[in-house]
Amino acid sequence: MNLPMTNMPSFIKKEVDKLNETISPFLKKVSKYSFWSFPLIAFSLINLFFELVIMPETRTIITLILYAVLGAFGFALSKEAKHQRKEILKMSEEFIVKRIKKSNVIGDLAKDRYIKKVREQPAFAMNHFIRFLEEENRLMD
Repeated sequence: MNLPMTNMPSFIKKEVDKLNETISPFLKKVSKYSFWSFPLIAFSLINLFFELVIMPETRTIITLILYAVLGAFGFALSKEAKHQRKEILKMSEEFIVKRIKKSNVIGDLAKDRYIKKVREQPAFAMNHFIRFLEEENRLMD
């Protein structure tokens, strides 16, 4: 969820920084899982292919099991990374909804509209959040 911070007003930057602080530990974990899953999967699949197809006379049960376990571990890391990404989206949505509800500047109808948009379109939650922050800032002036 790290957004490019160039050309962002300070009031938006401040809120995005708070969001990033909330989700950054999870982002680090997801990036580690993703980083290790692909090489493990690729290494095990390539070696299993060589053991089973290219050089079947040199295969041993121990190496087949080892490559299968490495591949399974890689796939497990990949699945966990996917699960963690979903959790990050949920956490981001919760943070945004709490922040919108906390506002004293915007009326309840507008808050409900923004919350509804965030929940209905989680992929565009940051866009809705930024629009909310811009409207809030405009009303504060």
